Amino acid sequence: MTTGRRDLVAALRERGLVHQVTDEGLGALSAGEEIRAYNGFDPTAPSLHAGSLYPVMVMAHLARAGHRPVALVGGGTGLIGDPGGRDSERPLMDADLARENARAMGRQIGGLLRNAGIEAEVLDNRDWLEGIRLVDFLRDIGKHFTVNWMMAKDSVRTRLEDREGGISFTEFSYMLLQAYDFWRLWKDRGCRLQTGASDQWGNITAGIELIRRRSGGEAFGLTCPLLLAPDGRKFGKSAGNAVWLDPALTSPYRFYQFWMNQEDGQAAALLGPYTLLPLEEVAALRAEAAAAPERRIAQRRLAAEATAFVHGRDAAARAERASRVLFGEGSIRDLDAATLEEVFAEVPGIERPFSAVVGPPTALRDLFTDPALGLLQSSGEFRRALEQGALYLNGERAAGGAIPAEALVEGRLLVLRRGKKDYALVRVTAG
Repeated sequence: MTTGRRDLVAALRERGLVHQVTDEGLGALSAGEEIRAYNGFDPTAPSLHAGSLYPVMVMAHLARAGHRPVALVGGGTGLIGDPGGRDSERPLMDADLARENARAMGRQIGGLLRNAGIEAEVLDNRDWLEGIRLVDFLRDIGKHFTVNWMMAKDSVRTRLEDREGGISFTEFSYMLLQAYDFWRLWKDRGCRLQTGASDQWGNITAGIELIRRRSGGEAFGLTCPLLLAPDGRKFGKSAGNAVWLDPALTSPYRFYQFWMNQEDGQAAALLGPYTLLPLEEVAALRAEAAAAPERRIAQRRLAAEATAFVHGRDAAARAERASRVLFGEGSIRDLDAATLEEVFAEVPGIERPFSAVVGPPTALRDLFTDPALGLLQSSGEFRRALEQGALYLNGERAAGGAIPAEALVEGRLLVLRRGKKDYALVRVTAG
């Protein structure tokens, strides 16, 4: 899906997707002819995360500006490990795991773009890196770089300044492998542009330098900003704060809530890069959000669009409905059991037989005072909380007495709540 060929630098910059570009001449060039661009993805996990969704959006908006995206999964370079953005040596990944991750990530990237109406070629650099002989690589690639030039790059210099940790020759060579990828894609696929996150600047410029020195060709680089947590750290596996795109690792509801939890200014800023909305609509949403921040307009639309891009419109609608229910805009009874399991996956939970939940006059007290849930400590505390109207069953104020069978969601779930924030989930089994 394209909207006619455009200056891709301008198209990406107006979306907030440009951090640096090696040559502003790329803009005029791309306005007149199609540019094939590639972005590399490091398969350290079987899934992308919210931070690595940034370059996927670069590919999507690049395609919508009339250009050709190529995704390169680092099945080969992933065996080495990129030193960029790290203050210690990356543990070497098992070769079979790297292969499995690369395949899973390749399928995921292709699927995300196809769902947005965009076709992109997905390649794995293991296909050409595994067959290179060391002597040939040193003669054909290594001779074009001085150690001094490589040491000046931030990703290398920072590690060299750590006298105790340092950098291994393995990670030191990563830059040359990524440079070779660019040269190979420039030569075989006509890729004249490499995109990536801002911490890839040194690796990208190494590829441009190799293309110039080895083949006399012209190439370009463009980086997008990093998505940072409030504490300034990157989002990702190594940082321990990854919000995964794979629903088996991060549910669509949790993914939706990640965007809902963005601060007002950040949410408004991310509407450009993280959605496919027309810019006129983005501007209108930002103005509405600024005028009425309490309505969380930017967060709601960002969460809906980002979740739909990754998980589809139906999953986004379910996540939005669940979010509204939890904030008092609807009834828990409006949610199905599967959605409730997803929403309350991380709250305390217990299993109890049907006979212990439905019918006994003390069932409600027994559940709320169950030590495994941590809601209430005693029968006296239960009685006082009930009198104060602080106890809820499936989102409705509990009245005491027996729990009727029709209170169970799909005959198997109950949601308990004390006050405004303390939730628990009861799974009702046969018996």
